[in-house]
Amino acid sequence: MQVNPNLTPNIIADLQQSQSTLNTALQQVATGLSVSVPSDNPTASAAMVQNTIETGNVDQYTQNISTVLSKVQSSSSVLSNVVTALTQAVSLGTEGANGTNTAANLQAIATQVQGVLSSVVSEANTSVAGSYLFGGTGTTPPYTADATSPTGYTYNGASAATSVAVGDQLNVQVNLPGSQIFSNSSNNVLGSLNALVTALKSGSSSAIGTATTSVSSAIAYIGQQQAFYSNAESQLNLQETFLQQDTVTLASQATHLVGVNMATAATNLTQAETDNSAAMAAAAKVMPNTLLNYLAPPA
Repeated sequence: MQVNPNLTPNIIADLQQSQSTLNTALQQVATGLSVSVPSDNPTASAAMVQNTIETGNVDQYTQNISTVLSKVQSSSSVLSNVVTALTQAVSLGTEGANGTNTAANLQAIATQVQGVLSSVVSEANTSVAGSYLFGGTGTTPPYTADATSPTGYTYNGASAATSVAVGDQLNVQVNLPGSQIFSNSSNNVLGSLNALVTALKSGSSSAIGTATTSVSSAIAYIGQQQAFYSNAESQLNLQETFLQQDTVTLASQATHLVGVNMATAATNLTQAETDNSAAMAAAAKVMPNTLLNYLAPPA
């Protein structure tokens, strides 16, 4: 069979354009994108590179907040428990200082205060997800028993605190070293409890009173440390809200740059299919003895 090579250029061009339009419509519906390769829209593609970088940064900052926020909240909760324990110690100290207790009673009270001291140390050694809340940047339990120490315990953690990046050029300190909270030289929480135990064992009402006053001061001091964690939590929550807004904005920007309206894309696809079918039908009529017939299956 002879194939007529005299194909009308306009018909071929229409068919190619029709097929190209159909392919584009199919791709947009399948991917939801109007830009698949940079050459589709160089300007939008360049903007998307920056959008992708910013989105990655926002995601990382959000993850950082998620990781540390629970630790900040846990730290605040631990300090609340410590305040409760210290309040109990003050009550016991006040009872021991009234001058009516027998030696046996004072020893029993001393044992209870020793229990309070142990519980506070346990709180100071709290860990979350393998990280010690009050160990600074250290990775070992902050406090261990040490009979040679005035407090009965030694701090093994780091003196440095931890800060995390939660925004471009924005870092938030998220912890305090235990040495600042529990064994500060100017207000030693563990030391005051240990002194109260010693005073109760000595039986001196004046010494017990002085030690109890020291524990009362420790309660106020712990309250000041709680304020740090409350402030850190507020900063993290506020920044998290900003990051959520940034996420929405960047997603909207990305859609505007390279996304398609799916309803419009579906309509365009239907129209492209109709146009392509019409172009094929017209070509078949105009070129009855062309390659189209040659390629057509036998009747």
